[in-house]
Amino acid sequence: MKIPIYMDCHSTTPVDPRVLEAMLPFFTEQFGNAASRSHAFGWRAEEAVEEARAEVAALIGASPREIVWTSGATESDNLAVKGAARFHQPKGRHLVTTAIEHKAVLDSMHALEREGFEVTVLPVSPDGLVDPDAVRAALRPDTVLVSVIHANNEVGTVQPIEEIGRITREQGVLFHTDAVQGVGRIPFDVDAVNADLVSLSAHKMYGPKGVGALYVRRRPRARLQAQIDGGGHERGYRSGTLNVPGIVGFGKAAALARAEMPAEAARILALRERLRRAIEGRIDRVRVNGSLSRRLPGNLNVSFEWVEGEALMLAMKDVAVSSGSACTSASLEPSYVLRAMGLPDEMAHSSLRFGLGRFNTEEEVDHVARLVVEKVKQLREMSPLCEEAQTR
Repeated sequence: MKIPIYMDCHSTTPVDPRVLEAMLPFFTEQFGNAASRSHAFGWRAEEAVEEARAEVAALIGASPREIVWTSGATESDNLAVKGAARFHQPKGRHLVTTAIEHKAVLDSMHALEREGFEVTVLPVSPDGLVDPDAVRAALRPDTVLVSVIHANNEVGTVQPIEEIGRITREQGVLFHTDAVQGVGRIPFDVDAVNADLVSLSAHKMYGPKGVGALYVRRRPRARLQAQIDGGGHERGYRSGTLNVPGIVGFGKAAALARAEMPAEAARILALRERLRRAIEGRIDRVRVNGSLSRRLPGNLNVSFEWVEGEALMLAMKDVAVSSGSACTSASLEPSYVLRAMGLPDEMAHSSLRFGLGRFNTEEEVDHVARLVVEKVKQLREMSPLCEEAQTR
């Protein structure tokens, strides 16, 4: 067992060695620009890009022509939300989203509010789930876009997007889902969920950082306004020289996910349950945040009463975990996702997020469980809140 132990796979995943092997030639001997159509170097780069496009499309049941390369999920979310809203604003300026979206969606919505759009933000249940009936009730004649995350990056809850997609399709409203955390971990099909726009990222599925994609439906056609001007790459949706090695890596990661997902998901779920049972069986006043029945297999978000999450992370310095989303970890505010689920601030502050993945082992899980139990007990012994509660 190697120390430190990595259990933060919702933040990023290590690049699979098979992905790296596929990428390496495109840094050196096959270094061409995919937009160079006049020689063999460009032709080979373009061929590799299109092969990767087909692999990513196959992972989500799409056509390769519906995949637009981006620099990552944040750009994909911005292009989807701002691009759809701005293109369709002659029809209406009303948008619907939820309180637990990734910041790239929420902040894009806030930017559009400053342009005069109106945004309805839907609440979630204590389990972190969105009610499809609430989506239906929020729709208006001037609604042009609904954006609901597929699987939450903090608590791992998998939203009922099939039902939400049926509602938006019936009402003729565009439906975007940030599927970054779910795609590659659990099955996802664009037609099954009636998605018009889907954000994807390579580095959440054992691919490289700095490359993502946006699925843009062709039938019925989703229309967007480009957010980056330039040479008209990616059918005019996203200008800029393509990151060929990164795209090749994304394609390989998608192919591996499609081939190995069923067995991998079952193994990772067993590891997560082993960790959960070991923790809950040895210490009390522990709360699992989010639905256990509708949840990503590798996600475990736990609050430990009378323990500060940041202090617990420091006490377990040889284990990489998170106290929230990687995109907001610099903030000392309690998680906005947990707050939206109704957790009081003190419980939100006491939460840790474990993200188990492809390379974790039972030995690591058992070691981390022992460490969590030991450190929680030590910190509670020092906690005046714990002492006060026990003397009541």
